[in-house]
Amino acid sequence: MLSKSKLLAFRQCPKRLWLEVHRPDLREDSSATQASFTVGHQVGDIARQVYDPKGKGALIDFKVGGFEAAFARTQALLQANQPIFEAGFRAEGALAFADVMLPVKRGGKRAWRMVEVKSSTSVKDYHRDDAAVQAFLARSSGVPLAEIALAHIDSSWVYPGGGDYSGLLVENDLTDEAFSRGTEVRSWIEESHGIVTKKKEPRVSTGEQCSAPYECGFFSYCQSQEPQAEQPLHWLPGAQSKGLKAHVEAHGVLELRDVPDALLNDKQRRVKAATLSGKTYFDQKSALRELAQHKLPAFFMDFETIQFAVPIWKGTRPYQQIPFQFSVHRLARTGKLEQQAFLDLSGGDPSRAFAEALISACGERGPIFVYNAGFETARIRDLAQRFPRLSDALLALNERVVDLLPVAREHYYHPSQQGSWSIKAVLPALCPDLNYGDLDGVQDGGMAMEAFLEAISPQTSAARKAEIEQQLLAYCALDTYAMVRLWAAFSNSSLKI
Repeated sequence: MLSKSKLLAFRQCPKRLWLEVHRPDLREDSSATQASFTVGHQVGDIARQVYDPKGKGALIDFKVGGFEAAFARTQALLQANQPIFEAGFRAEGALAFADVMLPVKRGGKRAWRMVEVKSSTSVKDYHRDDAAVQAFLARSSGVPLAEIALAHIDSSWVYPGGGDYSGLLVENDLTDEAFSRGTEVRSWIEESHGIVTKKKEPRVSTGEQCSAPYECGFFSYCQSQEPQAEQPLHWLPGAQSKGLKAHVEAHGVLELRDVPDALLNDKQRRVKAATLSGKTYFDQKSALRELAQHKLPAFFMDFETIQFAVPIWKGTRPYQQIPFQFSVHRLARTGKLEQQAFLDLSGGDPSRAFAEALISACGERGPIFVYNAGFETARIRDLAQRFPRLSDALLALNERVVDLLPVAREHYYHPSQQGSWSIKAVLPALCPDLNYGDLDGVQDGGMAMEAFLEAISPQTSAARKAEIEQQLLAYCALDTYAMVRLWAAFSNSSLKI
């Protein structure tokens, strides 16, 4: 019996299906994938509250008693008149568990309405495949299924507080489409069984299917089976032109050196030249000219944020990026450097206190340097919308923001960057004495989010919380100090900082 997830793995890549069945030990899920599993469970828990507010439904757990017990209990509950969660169905060599089954009346008889719950904010194509499989297996196993809908998160919904999540999910009816795809689903099952019965894994080259519609945990294994480029094409920044893609496919190009310059844009040619020569590209005069218009004193600002698929703070939206920490370095005309920091690990909504502290830390005049301005300025606009009394002061900060990323992207490239201008790629090249890897505990934004969640958990000890606090403060401070050093290098500054 193949599970629905195996059938969807087949839809993504036959090799993935074979490996899921025969070599699951090779699978390496990224932290992002694991986080998505956690989010899915959280949304599933909320869905049970939404669809069964009185708590009269039944939850089936195949881990307790096994699959046979789960299928038997499902059949028994289908004769009753209550919501069922994780009902199990099997037919024609496949099995699946439905998120929500709700009893309805059709023509005076009991029927069922199925709801598949997703943590995304819209309906994806692979969700439609998911619904088609669920509908086919339920109907093939004899369930009088009247409707099937897909419920996803409404990203515009604002949490009113008090544990009321009644508006979190929005439904999309997929009944007609899902019911019409039975023949298609049957063919997927047959083809999937044909794949898994093979003694050897299918020969499939890595490609776009490795990350779409979701990241494949077997990518590292599959890539290791292929010739490895010394200087791979993915180091080229930006989108590849149609001509470049066609040339690569037609000639099997792997190495950067084999790509004709005529098929590259200016920035890509610059990256190729620096990579092949091993020489840094640095147009310091142009960088200096861009930055010279921004006089000291200057501020250097960076945020850390957290987001929740299921909001926990009143007045916030699903997946809203909520800042909980900032670092601001102030560089005076004399070269004196001072830092201010904000970090709220209380577990309450940090937003208003963050906004007030940020306004105070950035003063009323002077450029505010950031790296990739879109992120910080968007957070500031969110705060201005949430707190109208602070709106003018917050939006005034945005008027002063200067982005260092375009300066780096246009005027600097070191071969070690491998096509990236993230601050963590540029910093080691320009300032080799600074290294995020030397930090204790928190070394990137993802780790900062995880550390924050651990710190606000009631189960975290005071000693551990204090340790996390120091790690977060050190990480965010390095982000802004790194910008000071980049500014100094681009400005050819003689200031000792």
